[in-house]
Amino acid sequence: MKDSASKSLEEAPPLDERSRAVLHGLIERYVREGQPVGSRILSRDLTLGLSPASIRNVMADLEDMGLISSPHVSAGRMPTRRGYRVFVDSLLKVETLKPPELKRLRRGLSRVEEGADEVAGEVSRMVAKITRMAGLVTVPRRNSASWRHIEFIRLSDRRVLAVLVLDSREVQNRVLELDKDVSPDLLAATANYLNEQFEGRTLEAVRGDLLKGMREDMRHMNSLAQTALAMGERMFDSGAGGESKADYVLAGETNLMGLADLADLNRLKALFEAFERKREILDVLDRALAAPGIQVFIGEESGYAVLGDLSVVVSSYGDEDRPLGVVGVIGPTRMAYQKVIPVVDVTARLLGSALQTRGTSPER
Repeated sequence: MKDSASKSLEEAPPLDERSRAVLHGLIERYVREGQPVGSRILSRDLTLGLSPASIRNVMADLEDMGLISSPHVSAGRMPTRRGYRVFVDSLLKVETLKPPELKRLRRGLSRVEEGADEVAGEVSRMVAKITRMAGLVTVPRRNSASWRHIEFIRLSDRRVLAVLVLDSREVQNRVLELDKDVSPDLLAATANYLNEQFEGRTLEAVRGDLLKGMREDMRHMNSLAQTALAMGERMFDSGAGGESKADYVLAGETNLMGLADLADLNRLKALFEAFERKREILDVLDRALAAPGIQVFIGEESGYAVLGDLSVVVSSYGDEDRPLGVVGVIGPTRMAYQKVIPVVDVTARLLGSALQTRGTSPER
């Protein structure tokens, strides 16, 4: 699958046609049955007319490359994490989402109101139900909204009301406690200055520019710029325009309990503790948010031992240059990637389109 973002640090080994066919057939059979695959079985599955002896030779080469392994000498072979990576990146044929599943997704999104938690909860439940794995959706972040307009209203000598309007039609009010008295004329000039500088910029970019300005030598700035920087910093410190705590909604995690691949109780306990902590999962999702399109983290590619036996398939939703969040599935590395990937991809596209149609990101 060419558009799947590879997280592997190793270069994929070159494979000839026979090696590609054997690896593809072995992984498909292993995903279906969960048992090591022997050469005789593959000789019946494949259409290349290879004898079991020829297939054993190819499998030996694949094992030398680190793409398959054997649990013991007399057993068949099973894919390694590196083998799955080659499969996902270059051998996988993604299936088209079935009409009933597409209809279910569209119907579910049409019923959802605009509250962030409700949207994320409904979408994660739909994804979990279709894939029979754990579905998760990050709650859209406020930093994806843009600065539209700000006004400052003087309440007393050193108390000012900041009124910030975002492009999501949200209005935020914050009372700022200042270090010195600021006249109404300077407040108006400061608001105009900030609006000229930041109108249309995302809140994340605005916060970055303000922090950068505060680190520079303010002695070389005029009085208005100094006041604007100080007011802007105070405004964000007070919580205005601030990003809501990063979060995601998880559904279907109990689906993982019935999988033979995750039968180890200690591993399951560690995984559910990670779901509760959220830190590791959110880090993976944040990395996916930074790159458009489908991302597939296989095993230790996530960077966390607790996800070592799992794969995370995710895609950002919203505009490519301004993603709002991430839709994903967590399941065993032995998953039907050709079925899971289109569910995640289409769900992300539908969710992004639904939010654009409503003309607002669900941030309330």
